[in-house]
Amino acid sequence: MPLTPIDIQNKEFSRSIRGLSPSEVEEFLNQVANDFEELIKENIAAKEQIAQLKEKINHYQKLEETLHNAIVVAQETAEDVKRSATKEAELIRREAEKEAARIIEEARYKASRILTEHEEVYKQAQIYKMRFRSLVEAQLAALEMEDWLTVEDEDVKEAVKGA
Repeated sequence: MPLTPIDIQNKEFSRSIRGLSPSEVEEFLNQVANDFEELIKENIAAKEQIAQLKEKINHYQKLEETLHNAIVVAQETAEDVKRSATKEAELIRREAEKEAARIIEEARYKASRILTEHEEVYKQAQIYKMRFRSLVEAQLAALEMEDWLTVEDEDVKEAVKGA
């Protein structure tokens, strides 16, 4: 069992005839007890400070671990956001390509339909032109024959009888 300052102060020595001076021994023991008590107080204070520092270290270690975990979560979240954004961008690009292909196909269809309609109108115009030319040529030929100016007697007589 370790000595305490009280043990030192209460220590009694046996007396001898030629022994030490009791007052000097007493004074020395008091000084040793006081110094020892001061060392014990310093030791207790140091242990308390060590305990507080250990507690702070534990707190900072937990804080460090929490921050580290937060950083890891933030990095993972950033990666997830990046992957999501990449997927969304790819989806938007594909949809845009599909829409562009649809628009191009629709434009080609309309252009083809317009071209077909144009060709049909052109053909009809050519047919109309040919028919009109034939009609004009037939009328011109009829005018040039001049048969219409002479009326045959029999036709006139029949026309008059019928009237």
